[in-house]
Amino acid sequence: MHLFHVWAPRAESVDLLIVAPGTATGDAMPAEGAAGVRRVPMVPGDNGSWAVEVEDAGHGTDYAFSLDGGPALPDPRSAWQPYGVHGPSRVFDTARHPWSDAAWPGREAPGALFYELHLGTFTAEGTFDAAVERLDHLVDLGVDVVEVMPVAAFPGRHGWGYDGVALYAVHEPYGGPAAFQRFVDACHARGLAVCLDVVYNHLGPSGNYLAQFGPYFTDQHDTPWGDAVNLDDEGRTHVRRFVCDNALRWFEDFHVDCLRLDAVHALVDDSRQHLLAQLSGETADLARRLGRPLGLVAESDLNDPRMVEPVSAGGLGMTAQWSDDLHHALHALLTGEQQGYYTDFGGTDGVEVLARTLTRVFRHAGDFSTFRGADWGHPVDPARHRGHRFLAYLQNHDQVGNRALGDRVTASLSPGRLAAGAAVVLTSPFTPMLFMGEEWAASTPWLFFTDHDAELGALVSAGRRQEFGAHGWAAGDVPDPQDPATFESSRLDWAEADKDLGARMLRWHHDLVRLRRTEPDLRDDDLAAVRVRTGADWFVVRRGGFDVAVNLGPDAAVLPVGPDAEVVLDWHGDAQVADGGVRLPADGVAVLRRADRAG
Repeated sequence: MHLFHVWAPRAESVDLLIVAPGTATGDAMPAEGAAGVRRVPMVPGDNGSWAVEVEDAGHGTDYAFSLDGGPALPDPRSAWQPYGVHGPSRVFDTARHPWSDAAWPGREAPGALFYELHLGTFTAEGTFDAAVERLDHLVDLGVDVVEVMPVAAFPGRHGWGYDGVALYAVHEPYGGPAAFQRFVDACHARGLAVCLDVVYNHLGPSGNYLAQFGPYFTDQHDTPWGDAVNLDDEGRTHVRRFVCDNALRWFEDFHVDCLRLDAVHALVDDSRQHLLAQLSGETADLARRLGRPLGLVAESDLNDPRMVEPVSAGGLGMTAQWSDDLHHALHALLTGEQQGYYTDFGGTDGVEVLARTLTRVFRHAGDFSTFRGADWGHPVDPARHRGHRFLAYLQNHDQVGNRALGDRVTASLSPGRLAAGAAVVLTSPFTPMLFMGEEWAASTPWLFFTDHDAELGALVSAGRRQEFGAHGWAAGDVPDPQDPATFESSRLDWAEADKDLGARMLRWHHDLVRLRRTEPDLRDDDLAAVRVRTGADWFVVRRGGFDVAVNLGPDAAVLPVGPDAEVVLDWHGDAQVADGGVRLPADGVAVLRRADRAG
């Protein structure tokens, strides 16, 4: 027996369509009037809800809804879309999985080492079960939290996942919802927490049937994707419930530990209580009930520390947020790039800009942003805001995949500069994050790829060429997102981890992570205690009893460090300490323990 329910406030009648096994094939609904489809009238309830209980339905039953005698539509809250986003839904009983993580205590997100991965390109198979076979690599590296890019069902077989349309379902080519439960269970068995990337600011253009059910969107606000998700217009209560229920079910039914909330600046909400504050409170309540910590990590372009301030103090209550300004400062300094949003980060002031982001998080904290053409951001107060509330990274899916060629910094930086970038991130006062393959300096690109139908795919391909053509790229030089080769070339090549540079860079990351774990000074997130000394092309970051020295100049140089400092880690292996300084070669980096730990 199963109770079916749906919110459809504008419908005069709603029918449940029970689809017999073998009736549905491919990514489409059965034809109108097809044999094997049973129509069951649903009963109206309060506030536009409809429900019906079916005696012979349960786990594995295929079904759809019909509004006012119209075409079959998938369930907006479907947990399982085995035929794709345009086909029938399937009942999924989340309680069937035999969880083995009863003793899992959870893990706090602030200060943990995050590792961002994309299921489809992390392994050759591109499935949850295949990813489980690589988890021991992450454990050996010292990862604390596996951040999985969006898995909500989206059209086609492969894509980034940010055009998901069935937000409660798990993408079937990855293995579906049962495989995701197995993956989380396997992570917990190894001491790894799981952070799931979720997208609530928009839905993709293909397979999005929500507007046919009710006012899920509003034209009162505009977003880069069109009408905004309805958080403050008529019908908002049910839409907000749709979003919050989705978030909470990942925690409760799939045992996820943390959510990464995509582009929250696009969640336009003029309500008295912002959706994020509501979700923060409900997540805290659930964490108390489950007896383990649950986290919310926001991606925000606002440069506003209110994002991570408590709701009780007027904040939005996020556990942490991504810090693109640190990435931009580090990337611009290491690569020399100054185009686009890097314009205010590089150049002759590049070292000073990095120092500012290491101590105050935001480059733009109320001052003028050239890229945006406006004053931007608000300052971080080191007396109130801790470093672990902000994620730091040298690379992530956006900063690699949104480049025309999807090239990682490996393609343009010397090994020494790669090592320096890793050292800055992994010894920083922030919560560090790695992007899959970064730990061995993966050479494989990570491109923008899609698998849309022919009509939509052609528009996406043309848009990509036009976007980069405006920046001087020839159309033929920009990989076609729809070409299967674009996706295939983005898969990690795990054999690289055992080759010369890969093995050496992997050891370097191992050593940095181990040092961070064993030394409290390197885990301290007091921003007021961070000191940065700078020169034209060098800098030294003081982290308690440690100095992180980086020489980016073309020649060897002596950098000021604490007296009688001891080299702990040295990329080139020839750092020399003498007379209160350390001599480093060009593109050299070393971590030193100071004898004067209190200095």
